[in-house]
Amino acid sequence: MVKLNAHQINVDLGAQRVLHDISLSVEPGEFLVILGPNGAGKSTLLNVLSGERVADAGTASLDGIALHEFTPLELARKRALMLQRASLTFPFVVRDVVAMGREPFLDDGDVKADETAVDWALEATDMHSLQQRPYTKLSGGEQQRVQLARVLAQIWRSSNDEARFLLLDEPTSSLDLAHQHTTMRLAHKLTTQGVGAVAVVHDLNLAALYATKIALLSQGHLVALGTPDQILVPDLISEVFGISVTQVRDEASGRTLIVPVGLYSDATRPAPLQAAQ
Repeated sequence: MVKLNAHQINVDLGAQRVLHDISLSVEPGEFLVILGPNGAGKSTLLNVLSGERVADAGTASLDGIALHEFTPLELARKRALMLQRASLTFPFVVRDVVAMGREPFLDDGDVKADETAVDWALEATDMHSLQQRPYTKLSGGEQQRVQLARVLAQIWRSSNDEARFLLLDEPTSSLDLAHQHTTMRLAHKLTTQGVGAVAVVHDLNLAALYATKIALLSQGHLVALGTPDQILVPDLISEVFGISVTQVRDEASGRTLIVPVGLYSDATRPAPLQAAQ
């Protein structure tokens, strides 16, 4: 089985070590969600897993080959990375931005496949109706969905025989509630089609609903790695995030969700909102 693997990863930022001896892996069929407080090293770990950053010690590899041994084109054909922030100042229309995801495949000369990939990605992200709108005229959430569509077009294949990997850095940060779930549901669905997915998110309950496994980071250390039911337990979450939480069971999904407790005393609890007159 093809694996995207991190082995004893250490990363330094100046004199400070920001990742400490982290080892984990993801393979097609898995959706790994990376959780942790701000500054825990989540995005840094994702960048190492994508090959965008080389670890100061340890090795990130794909199918047993160190990522730095691939050419940029070879890597782009095997994995797609959606960054936390992507700025475009030129007024490309949405469809052209999404089509950038097919650049690693242009030498194949399969124009029909490229167009099919772009159409599919636009539909999957609910951006098809805006495909001729300038990217710079979109809202932040719409731009985020365009960037998601771009990486989806990059990993699209006409068959599911080829393993590939989708890496997403905070893909839901600017999205409304419905599109947050659409994005995570889509990433989860792709794992049934030859894709291994990795996402950095802050919403514990999105991880609970869609991840097949969770890596919990704190201060650059891998605190825990396991299934959502193994990781999303009150004692562990309270310790890492510094807030008291409890569990509730979502009857529809059968998953355990996390909710904070004790945020307000009776004296400081906000008054209920009143309906507009």
